[in-house]
This record gives sequence, C-alpha cells and structure tokens, in this order.
Amino acid sequence: MQTANAEPFDPDRVERDVRRWLERAVIGLNLCPFAKAVYAKQQVRIVVSDATTERALLEQLGEEMAMLRDTPAEDIDTTLLVHPQVLQDFLDYNDFLDDADALVETMELDGVLQVASFHPHYQFAGTEADDAENLTNRAPWPILHLLREDSVDRAVAAYPEPDAIIERNVATMRELGAEGFRKLLVDDDA
Repeated sequence: MQTANAEPFDPDRVERDVRRWLERAVIGLNLCPFAKAVYAKQQVRIVVSDATTERALLEQLGEEMAMLRDTPAEDIDTTLLVHPQVLQDFLDYNDFLDDADALVETMELDGVLQVASFHPHYQFAGTEADDAENLTNRAPWPILHLLREDSVDRAVAAYPEPDAIIERNVATMRELGAEGFRKLLVDDDA
C-alpha cells in the first residue's frame, strides 16, 4: 500500500488511487454492499484536499459538510475528503476524528451527517497493526468519509443481516491477507 509521504503531492494520482481502492476493494470485495449503487449513479464526490495543516483540513471539512447538507442526495449522496498532506500519522488522525465529530455537532448536523474513517495505517483498538480486521478500514490515503444518516439508515434497513457485514469483511481480509490486499491496489498502469 502506498504511503502518503513517499512522493510529491499529485492530486490526480491520489484520486486515481482512491477510485481504484473503491472499485477493487470497497465495491469489488463487497466490503460495503451499499457503495456500488451510489458509485454507479455517480453520487460519490471525491475531493482531494490541498490542506497542509489540521486547521485548514477542518475548515475544508466544514465546507464539504455544508455542501453535502445543501445538495440533494440524488446529486451527491456521500463525500470522500482525501487529505494526503496532513494527518499521515494514524494516532494524530484518530485524535482529529474528535474534532470532526465536534464540527458535526457545532454545525447542528448531528443525526444528519456522520464521519467514517479510513487511513493507510488504520488500527482498531485492541488489535495488532498487522491484524486482518484493520485492512477493512485501510485506504491508500487518509480519508474522511461524509455519510448521510438517512442514506445509511435506508441501506441498513434494506440489507438482510447488516451486523454480518463486519464479520464477513474480516473473514474476507483474513483470506486475502495483507499481501493480497496490497496487490489488489497496485496500479496496473504504473
């Protein structure tokens, strides 16, 4: 998996990496059974941030929350705010999630939007860095994923046994393994 600091910032390459991850891992491995429909309808907004500080990223996050709030779901259902130049350290990123959640409340969007998290070094509490379940939330770049609560509720209500998704994803990642996951995300054109 690409580490975010390995090369100079190229927003087009970052977006290609994220699209490849969406298509091959999130949709291709069915890690999120709700992603395929909104991606096919082009309702997924991918924003590659040029922020180099946490403050600038938080400001941009607020702008994206407002844009999503003010845009019909039929046009944009979800936003991926990719930030390749800030919060490369997972612990710093994880701490920043508190600021993101506080911003949701400050903007009175609690119950309207939620922030999901993906990072190249994602690690769930109580796991070792190389545990397979961490791969379920690993992406080629740090991402703040803005989701509409209504869309999540509808998707979960329509999906049989939504609690089984996590177990299935962990089993998929155990079978694939870290090396298989890395190969899945390799740029075939590079």
